[in-house]
Parts: sequence; structure tokens; C-alpha cells
Amino acid sequence: MNSYVKKALRSPSFMVLLGLAIILILIPVFAPQLAPHDPLETNYAASMVEHSAEYPMGTDQIGRCILSRLIWGGRTSLLIVFWVVAIVAAVGILLGVVAGFAGGWVDMLITRVNDIVVAIPSTVFVIALVSVLGPSLRNTVLAMSLVGWTEYCRVSRALVLSVRENNYVDMARMGGLSEAQVIRRVILPNVFPYLLVNITQDIGANLLTLSGLSLLGLSSQPPTPEWGFMLSEGRKFITAAPWLIIWPGSVIVLHVVIFNLLGDSLRDILDPRWEKKERKWRKMRKWQTNA
Repeated sequence: MNSYVKKALRSPSFMVLLGLAIILILIPVFAPQLAPHDPLETNYAASMVEHSAEYPMGTDQIGRCILSRLIWGGRTSLLIVFWVVAIVAAVGILLGVVAGFAGGWVDMLITRVNDIVVAIPSTVFVIALVSVLGPSLRNTVLAMSLVGWTEYCRVSRALVLSVRENNYVDMARMGGLSEAQVIRRVILPNVFPYLLVNITQDIGANLLTLSGLSLLGLSSQPPTPEWGFMLSEGRKFITAAPWLIIWPGSVIVLHVVIFNLLGDSLRDILDPRWEKKERKWRKMRKWQTNA
């Protein structure tokens, strides 16, 4: 684990992307201090203003500050996404590790359930379930969680199968560790770093799913500020006030790109060929400097 940290600290691109991701997370955390207005405050006298000193990103159809709603909307959007990612990662990793480590009928049972869930179109299932249960943030989290764990299960199972026959696992058993302790102390520390790539990139994927549900009116409900719902409201005024969809759309794209690039950078760090690439890059830079 320490070697991965050292590699990360030596990667400029990873550190920049990590800093940007932290900033994007901290902005909604400090929404009360950063937002210039109450996100629910209406001002009909200033409705559909493109931009001004008081409203830097303009206002919507009932005079609410777009900038304030974007900042506060991050709390809703990112909180839901983080909850979904935490749930599906925990469930998927647990099932995958158990399947890969136990083998036999346990592995077969979990794998078959995983295959059945994968066979169901996830987007259609989420839309159908939320439509049946009723549009709300809680039902959205439930529906997205029921279909999102399969990738983690498949990847973690494959990783466990690749490490469970190593000598250090047998030595841990010989040292008196129980099966649960072997999983917790030996298997997971060797598997989890690679799963961080999936977790990081899943943030962007789930944000797009959530935004799509909100765009259809199946997630957050008014007057809750949420990026996807802001797109849903703004599409009605796409010609008269295009900034109503430009700003929330840009924020969503920015978050998806940053977290996807962060996952790609993390994958490069975890790649065994990373050290070779880094040495080659240093030699090239040294040669350019001497030239």
C-alpha cells in the first residue's frame, strides 16, 4: 500500500486531478458560505436574468439564483451518488470476495445471481422500479443500488481468484488466522486498491444516471435543488433562456470528466508497467534538458 502512495505522490496528473476532485466535493460542503443567495428564494422581478452583478449566472423562470442552486444542488446530487457508490461497492465487493474465496456451490450461486441481474437492462429496470415505487430520492438510491453491484462482484471475484493461491495466503492460514481474518487482513488489502479505479469512475457513471432520472422527473422533486432537475426545468426555456441548461449541464460534464480522468490516472499508477513508463519519461526529459 505504501508503494502505491509513493507512486501517486510522484504522479503530477494524479495529484492535480485529486486536488480538483477534492475542490468539487468541498464546494457543496461549504454551500452556506459560498452561495450568494438562498437557493429557494424567489424574485419574480428578476426572473430570467441572463447575468448580473447580483446573479453571476443569471436566474431561472421564478427568479432563483442559478449559482446558488448549483452550489446547493451539489449536496443533493453528490450525496445520492456517494450513497449509491458506497452501497453497491460494499455489497459487490463482499459478494465477490466471498464467491472467489469460498468457491464451490457458494461461488456458483453468487455468480448465477450476478448473471441474472446483469441480463436485466439496468436503465430500464431503474426507471421501471422508480415509476412503480414513486419518484423520490430514497427510491432512486434503492433502484440504482439493486443493479449497480454486479460489476464490483465480478471484478473482486476475479481478483480474489488471482491471489488466493499465493504463498502468503497459505502462510496466513498456517499462522493461525481464521478464514474471515485471512479475507480481512490478507485478501482485501491486496484487492481493494484495484477496485478503487471502479469506485472512482462509478461516481461519474452514477451521476449521469441520476441526472437522466431527474431529467425524466423520476428523482428529486421541487423545490429541491439538484442538477438533473435543473436541466429538466431549463429545457422548457431552451430557446428563451439557454443558460438554464448550459450551466447545470456544464457542471455535470465537469464532474464526470474529472472523476473519470482521476480513475484513469489511478489505473496507470496501479499498472505494474507504470514504473517502466516513469523511467522512460524521466530519461526522455533528461535527454531533452541536456539537448
